[in-house]
Amino acid sequence: MSTTPLQTASTYYQANPGTRWLRWALGLSEKLWPALAVRGAYRVFGTPLPPKWLHRRQPALAAWRATPWPFEQASITLYEPPGAPGPVVLLLHGWGGHAAQMLPLAQALMNQGLRPVLVDLPAHGRSQGSTSNLPQFARAIEYLSARLQQQGHEVRAVAAHSLAANALAYAAARGLPVARLALLAPPASPHAYTRLFAKVFGLSEDTRERLQQRVEAREGILMRQFEPAAVGPRVAVPTLIVHDREDRINRFADAEAYRDAIAGARLMATDGLGHTRLLRDEQVVNAVVAHLRG
Repeated sequence: MSTTPLQTASTYYQANPGTRWLRWALGLSEKLWPALAVRGAYRVFGTPLPPKWLHRRQPALAAWRATPWPFEQASITLYEPPGAPGPVVLLLHGWGGHAAQMLPLAQALMNQGLRPVLVDLPAHGRSQGSTSNLPQFARAIEYLSARLQQQGHEVRAVAAHSLAANALAYAAARGLPVARLALLAPPASPHAYTRLFAKVFGLSEDTRERLQQRVEAREGILMRQFEPAAVGPRVAVPTLIVHDREDRINRFADAEAYRDAIAGARLMATDGLGHTRLLRDEQVVNAVVAHLRG
């Protein structure tokens, strides 16, 4: 029997004593002080796990030039390879991830004469900030592309994993000026994720709804605006979607939703790679590079 995202998330969080304590504290707050429960849930919802300090040191990127860019109340850290000319391809990790996860793809792109730029998004890796969210990921992608182009770079393509792929699809629907996209294991519904989060932490539907409203009010955007049906018809560049049928984090049906919503999109299905191993798989890497080259 396959494992559901709820089972995977529950197992992950319950294995950590700190998150078990948070579940208890949020449950108690719901009974005694509901507004505090919403504020606490908002903080936990926006805190990447595993914590970023685990990925601050990335020895595999020691030869890459790291540059922090201030961004909103945090920062973005870029990693650029020495002596790699050519059009830029942005490579973006997912929630709780880090730049070095995209190294296999970066090396393959350099071998084809392209210039990969790896990124630690806000509150991840070496970047500043303790919380982030999907709308901030999308704004960061737009900022990265615009600033690199302002510096004279041709930003040809973007490849993004997991939550960053969701953010990338949204940015592309808003006219992100790149020629090609690769969405790697994308989630389809941030609204559905709030339901998953509420179940994992034992929150009531009222608290979940108020959490969602708090995120939407603070970010000035509705979660439904990130879903494939909303963004897909406005994505006008060639798009490759890669997703494993046994992904225990984001459903394979999420990738199918993007494929159906984006005109001309191609879905590459894999088996047995899960959510992150596909980033290191030679067949996947070769397919993504071939697509991004055009």
